[in-house]
Amino acid sequence: MMRVWLGFLMLLASTTSGSASVGGCPRVSVNLPPLPGLRAEIAAHRPVTIVALGSSSTEGAGASRPEAAYPAQLEALLRRALPGHEINVINAGRSGETTTEMLARLDRDVLAHRPDLVIWQAGANEVLKGSDPAAFAAQMRVGLTRLGDAGVIVVLMDNQRSPRILQAPGNARFPEILRSLAREWRVALFPRGRLMSAWAETGLPAAEILSPDGLHHNDRGYACLAEALAGALLDAAGVRTVVAGR
Repeated sequence: MMRVWLGFLMLLASTTSGSASVGGCPRVSVNLPPLPGLRAEIAAHRPVTIVALGSSSTEGAGASRPEAAYPAQLEALLRRALPGHEINVINAGRSGETTTEMLARLDRDVLAHRPDLVIWQAGANEVLKGSDPAAFAAQMRVGLTRLGDAGVIVVLMDNQRSPRILQAPGNARFPEILRSLAREWRVALFPRGRLMSAWAETGLPAAEILSPDGLHHNDRGYACLAEALAGALLDAAGVRTVVAGR
């Protein structure tokens, strides 16, 4: 597929590192493994449906309005990057939910939309509630089996690096489990924790991207998350087509 590079950095974060722009996002890239299924849908100009499954940081807690949550911003970025393509990102985040609760509504809120891709953010509430890591892993396997049986492309997303999560006992076990599951099931993992560490290394203070509750993103944090995720998805699909002149 033809790649149009002009103006890419003006739309999405795509360099390995750099300083944070004023009011913008650090130029930090995140690589995902190739997603040939997504590439095929885009190349064929078929509609692409993405479901963002998760808890409060998917639903958009801490954002000033629903449009500032990462799924809405991701949809806007992908539509702008792929003019003429029908891209829909459905926000299936529910505040406070654990993986067990997400599985209970998987058919209704996810599979009913017949998604091409599911971005599954999980583990934060298990950390905060002191859940058993082994039980979390078992539930994730159930969900991955059901999504795989439905032929859905899956991208896992790990926890945000926020004070409340980092102070919780055993918080490191859950990102480790997600990394292990991604290898086991051969699905992509979007490492949000590593991304946020890279933001910090550019000099971006946590207070600039987190809401006052010390847990959720604010509008800027969700915008930067959406930028990095959109760039990673486009790269993984082998596409870097953008609207120039932003």
